Amino acid sequence: MAGVTDTPAVAAPVDRTTQPWWRSAVFYQVYPRSFADSDGDGIGDLGGVRERLGYLELLGVDALWICPVMRSPMADGGYDVADPRDIDALFGGIAAMDALIAEAHGRHLKVTMDLVPNHTSSQHPWFLAALAAAPGSRERARYIFRPGRGPDGAQPPNNWPSIFGGPAWTRVIEADGTPGEWYLHIFAAEQPDLNWENPEVVADFEETLRFWLDRGVDGFRLDVAHGMAKPDGLPDMALVQTKLLVNDDSDPRFNNPSVHDIHRRIRKVLDEYPDAVSIGEVWVDDNIRFGEYVRADELHLAFNFRLAQTLFTADAVRVAIDNSLAAVAPVGAVPTWTLSNHDIAREVTRYGGGFEGVARARAMFMVELALPGAVFIYNGSELGLPNVDDLPEAVLQDPVWERSGHTERGRDGCRVPLPWEGSAPPFGFTTAARSWLPIPPEWAGLTVEAQLEELGSTLSLYRMAIELRGVRPEFAGQRIEWYGSPAGCLAFRRPGGLVCVLNASAVPISLPPGEVLLASAPPHNRQLAPNAAAWLV
Repeated sequence: MAGVTDTPAVAAPVDRTTQPWWRSAVFYQVYPRSFADSDGDGIGDLGGVRERLGYLELLGVDALWICPVMRSPMADGGYDVADPRDIDALFGGIAAMDALIAEAHGRHLKVTMDLVPNHTSSQHPWFLAALAAAPGSRERARYIFRPGRGPDGAQPPNNWPSIFGGPAWTRVIEADGTPGEWYLHIFAAEQPDLNWENPEVVADFEETLRFWLDRGVDGFRLDVAHGMAKPDGLPDMALVQTKLLVNDDSDPRFNNPSVHDIHRRIRKVLDEYPDAVSIGEVWVDDNIRFGEYVRADELHLAFNFRLAQTLFTADAVRVAIDNSLAAVAPVGAVPTWTLSNHDIAREVTRYGGGFEGVARARAMFMVELALPGAVFIYNGSELGLPNVDDLPEAVLQDPVWERSGHTERGRDGCRVPLPWEGSAPPFGFTTAARSWLPIPPEWAGLTVEAQLEELGSTLSLYRMAIELRGVRPEFAGQRIEWYGSPAGCLAFRRPGGLVCVLNASAVPISLPPGEVLLASAPPHNRQLAPNAAAWLV
């Protein structure tokens, strides 16, 4: 496995002693409903997160990313926000958030939280006022209301579909009882899109940013960060791709150029808080256009989903890595890496499930952790949890299920609560008899309790890998160099001296020279098994 080949240029080397904390941080995504329940109602909450902070400290992560916990009717798991400056009672109220921030900081953990700038809940006071107001009013100008097409206005203003299925428009009944204007909702009807051309919308969001930053929050993940700006005239779109939760770069609903002015306004606020970070959810494939979101005056970080979308083959993984590095190189930004989140099927299942899926997921975790930049771990990945694709229809709660006419099951399968301890559901997640989504009985061997002291467990692998990444000097540098490797394999080197090898082939391979620092499967006679990865120094 000799011979170094050229690698794409990436961001200039950074002094690790002075760099911002988020440049190489390991973030842990907490889906609060599914992490831990402290009040016995079967639904996870902030008290549960606080009680388990010791676990996250033991895991070794640097920061939490907490999915939406603001006040919400929960039509989309909290992504329909009725009050962005309050915490829903379901999660414990604002006192629970304050206590969590304080204790997390006491354990040297940063706290970032989700904000939802593209839309509000249909129960937000602004939207209720818009429904009560007349067309052309100040209240309606905060959202995107339009008259319908056709002689009686009975057709939607354009042909846009909702990401969750059905049309992206809903017609309202006016005060006089007659059908009237339509409002835009790229997602569920309970999530009306805001009009970011309205100064009131901008000012209110800036107030929300300062509200949480002043309470000690260390930054934000911005939901649908490529979606707030809409094209002039709201033109019809070519309905080539109608699969739910999928869009591409030609989609007029997203990635319109004026979105960058919005991010510059947001960045000005964050620059008042020098240690804070903004992280954008940016589903943009074109590298040049993706890189625009992380220019020096816009987002600090943007999610790049290449690794989460790629197949488990050496060629595909290498292409994903090269693309991710190339996307941020022209603007000198930091790459990000993730294998799953609350919207994506878990990696164990995507990689084939069973023993093979677990082995591949372990190997890919080592690959992403060996790369320069920020890493995001979805809660439960460290336990090797699979997707739960056979949930009973009666328990499904994702709005995709209803909006698709029960043809798309949605994302509940990756949101099943974590198993903590014991031999039967709900595995210590709650003191209630049942959790909000049922936990499979076969997860008894995947609990935190079962894995914590088992050296060969996935949890132990995560702990060891995260610790090594944080303390070993071999992880220094912002470049990688590709090594020649056998068919079906890849290898790269960091400037600090770390070598990462992935065997995605069907046969064992010989490791290159060097001390094995860690491996996802123990090498035998310096032979790395299929579906495994190793670090060498």
